[in-house]
Order: sequence, then C-alpha cells, then structure tokens
Amino acid sequence: MADRSAIEWTEATWNPTTGCSKVSPGCAHCYAETFAERWRGVPNHPYEQGFDLKVWPGRLELPRRWRSPRVIFVNSMSDLFHEEIPDDFIAQVFEVMVEAGQHTFQVLTKRPERAVDLAARLPWPPNVWMGVSIENRRFVQRADLLREVPAAIRFISAEPLLGPLEGLELDGIDWLIAGGESGHRHRRIDPDWVRDLRDRCAASDVAFFFKQWGGRHAKANGRILDGAQYDAMPARMQLTR
Repeated sequence: MADRSAIEWTEATWNPTTGCSKVSPGCAHCYAETFAERWRGVPNHPYEQGFDLKVWPGRLELPRRWRSPRVIFVNSMSDLFHEEIPDDFIAQVFEVMVEAGQHTFQVLTKRPERAVDLAARLPWPPNVWMGVSIENRRFVQRADLLREVPAAIRFISAEPLLGPLEGLELDGIDWLIAGGESGHRHRRIDPDWVRDLRDRCAASDVAFFFKQWGGRHAKANGRILDGAQYDAMPARMQLTR
C-alpha cells in the first residue's frame, strides 16, 4: 500500500486484500508474488504469510483518510475478485469507493467471470473503473465479459503482453495499457504487437497508454514507441504528478 505509486498509470495503491493464485500465463512471473514471498515467515511483517490470500478489514478506512483526490489502483498485490474473497467483503470495498468519491479507483482482475456474477449486487459509481488483464489471444474473451459490467470506464491491461491480441474487440472499451514483462525471467515483447494495439486504439477512439518495454530491469529500456511516448488516459483525465 502506498500513497505515491511508482506505477506509471496510477498515483497510489490500496490493498484491502493481499495474495493470489495463478490463473493464466501472465501470472507465471508475478512481481507481487516475488515481493511477498521474500517476507514469508518474518514475524509481524505484512507478508508474514507470503503470497497466501489474506483479507485486511483494517485497511478499508484508508481511502477515506486521504482527503486530496488520488487515482488509486485497488489491489496491486491481489485480485479483488479472487474466488476465496467473501462476497460481503467485496461489497464493503465497493462501499468505501462510493463514499470516497473524491478519488478515482482502478480495479483490475483476471477473473471477470466473478465480476459479472456480482455486478448486479454492487454499486458502480463513476469514480470506479473496471479492467481486465489480457496477455495473449487465448484470453481476449475477458474483454467480452468486461463489457457486461456496468462500469463508467472499462479498461484493458495488456501487460505482460505475451503475444498478439488477435480477435480482441475494443467496442465499449475506454482505455488500453500495454507493456512488456520485467524481471530476471522476462519474456520477450515484439514491438509489432504494441504497434498493432496502438493503431487499433487510434481507429476505435480508445485511449492508449504504453507503460514499458520491460526487460531484466523494468525501466531500463524505457517506454518510447516509434519516437513517441503514449500517456493517454480515458475521459480526458490526466494524472496529477
């Protein structure tokens, strides 16, 4: 949890749950798991349990205490729609997001099926954005499920981008983030995959954000694509930093 995040497309992170489990190839080299497992077994550390799933009711109040508006990535260290998170706790998270209307909340999942199942029972105020991760063409159907969620802003995180996203439909999508994998075992990204997404976003009037090329060190290779930096945000919104 951080009041100022190093993630290029957000400003702060809020983790009312931590931990997760792998569901698709994009999870293979999860940065959150790598970080959390460093602390497994350390008494009284927030990640004493490593990357095992944990619900933190005491963290629900945090966005209410942040008075000045922030763009907040929800669960950078987890997935809010993980099957082991109780329905009522997810509802409490949404209640906080409704009450903390000064902030913009970005919720990202690899489990859109559960988001769809719960959508009718959750409030969807305009400050809550809903996104899905799509790493290769096998998972482009996650965008179809995302379109069933009544969020004001819907977005796709194509990171780590592991292949071309053939068959991805951008109807009803407001924003797309693309990026390469980072870390010691990073998998290669092809610039043509990124160019294809950039061009398709331009043709569909979807905001395009290129986060990084990736590599052993996340920022070492920069984020310039064909001589330009792509920082578009949806609905004319821009980060304050």
